[in-house]
Amino acid sequence: MNIDDCLFCKFATGAIPVEKIYSNDALFAINDINPQAPTHVLIIPTVHDTDAAQVATNQPGVMDRLFRAATEIAAERGFSDYRTVFNTGAGAGQSVFHAHLHLMAGREFTWPAG
Repeated sequence: MNIDDCLFCKFATGAIPVEKIYSNDALFAINDINPQAPTHVLIIPTVHDTDAAQVATNQPGVMDRLFRAATEIAAERGFSDYRTVFNTGAGAGQSVFHAHLHLMAGREFTWPAG
């Protein structure tokens, strides 16, 4: 994918306006438009990498910031129990090929994840 065509890159640059519920110099967070839990937030690095493995390789300092953001957002919303998920590849459910961490809370989750 050309990053010029990437939806999340357009959100990051402001080319497509979106309500950011959290942001810093490395990432931003938005509410998922198709929530799978009462709280479902996408935490998105501002720099384009296709998946979590690329973020870990290309921006290792950003990985911990993604999870710290998830912890902060969950706490702000009153959750100590929550799920974080990276989907990698279409077969795993990734539909936007710009790495993003899902934060979900507000319901009971089962295992194995489905």
